[in-house]
Amino acid sequence: MSEVLARLDGIVRRFGPVTALDGADLEVRAGEVHGVLGENGAGKSTLLSILGGMLRTDAGTLTLRGAAVTLRSPRDAWANGIGLVHQHFKLVRRLSVLENLALGRRDASRGWRLPLREVRERAAELMARVGLSVDLHAMVEDLGVGDRQRVEILKALLREPALLILDEPTAVLTPREVERLLTLLRSLAADGRAVVLVTHKLDEALSISDHVTVLRQGRTVLSAGRSEVDAEVLTTAMVGAELPGGSVRGPRSAATSGEVVARLRDVRAMGSTGVEALRGVSLEIRRGEVVGIAGVEGNGQRELALLLAGRAEAASGEVEIPSGTGFIPQDRTSEGLALDFDLVENVALAVHRDRSFRSGLRLKWGEIGKRAEQVRTVFAVQAANTRVRTGTLSGGNQQRLVVGRELALATDLLVAENPTRGLDLVATDFVHRQMQDAVVAGREADGSAAAVVLISTDLDEVLALSDRLFVMVRSRLTEVPADQRTRTGVGAIMLGGVTASDDGA
Repeated sequence: MSEVLARLDGIVRRFGPVTALDGADLEVRAGEVHGVLGENGAGKSTLLSILGGMLRTDAGTLTLRGAAVTLRSPRDAWANGIGLVHQHFKLVRRLSVLENLALGRRDASRGWRLPLREVRERAAELMARVGLSVDLHAMVEDLGVGDRQRVEILKALLREPALLILDEPTAVLTPREVERLLTLLRSLAADGRAVVLVTHKLDEALSISDHVTVLRQGRTVLSAGRSEVDAEVLTTAMVGAELPGGSVRGPRSAATSGEVVARLRDVRAMGSTGVEALRGVSLEIRRGEVVGIAGVEGNGQRELALLLAGRAEAASGEVEIPSGTGFIPQDRTSEGLALDFDLVENVALAVHRDRSFRSGLRLKWGEIGKRAEQVRTVFAVQAANTRVRTGTLSGGNQQRLVVGRELALATDLLVAENPTRGLDLVATDFVHRQMQDAVVAGREADGSAAAVVLISTDLDEVLALSDRLFVMVRSRLTEVPADQRTRTGVGAIMLGGVTASDDGA
């Protein structure tokens, strides 16, 4: 058998009264891709943050190549050849992509100077080989989540780690990029390196992993070779039971007849870099329908989302949006939540303008607290109470908080950007059901339901949930014909902006 590069035995980690890890184990060997799965809050990110030097253990042992070690910082981990690609980005927003990449390659002998020329050349070679392209001179704060994810992956790969840990790296990548990244990970393992892949996507884990480990409630409940497991075994290990079926309905091409709740007419808008991001976009959104928007990042989806959510203004054209609008942003940690605030305070950020939560200039904190408790309970946010600091929650539970808060606001329209990013199978199933419930009343007599605009990089998600489906290509909106509502059909439009009817013209 190959060499054991890292082993974690009986790991315990507590955050105040919460025990995130309660005797977790993990063994990683050279030359393998090791999949790590589990529900949100199962302890995956905590366990791998310990291996990456981000956290210390309360109990248990960590051995690297057979020697017990204590990793006091990420620098210690890097010195031992361990690289960690975080689910929550660790980039300096006010620096360029190149400067962020160079920070990971700085050398004490250079003082404060960064090796920009060397990193530029190596990054260009790496991007060509890996297929993850990003503008090296762009400012990180101007990038979408997809580009930020690419930067995080490139930053780790530039350091050529012996053990590479990736926490949900494919959540916002295009299908082609996912395919190329997984191929790269297999090649790294073939070269004798070890790769640990945290993912909620069972098909990815099963397609690439040599070994899988499943965590549940802070403990390792399954560790097996790929040939010993299938999707049903992994799902049962993750959640303790099989998932309920039928949560996502099949696609319907017919739009509902509900009233128009939002309308864009010949809208043009500028992106953060000063380039035109929307060109002549027109769209009507009706109560009781889910409008799906797919596309390769950078084609205008971000600007469309901000416009519909009332967070940006058009350069020209007409924009009509309702007051009862909820917005699930693409990056919960920088746009959706204040991590140093508790749950009540984060709910207050969204409802403070609502008259039912105000008395003159004063907020009705009692009512806001009730709303926060409702969100915590209904959306199963794993927090002891609503006064828990949001930054202590797992990423999936943070997302549950955002989704629950915004669905409560969305009496007319919900704008959702990758709403299930970083969520496990159970949470994804739950969010899909909630979005369906938000629109289903629009098919009843009173027509009181909201509409949903779902902007997602997950083609399966938009294909399954959307009544009407569009693709953003080069800043324009193209509706997908009914006979092209497949991964192949939508993918062809995403890449070329051509529908089947266009081909036949």
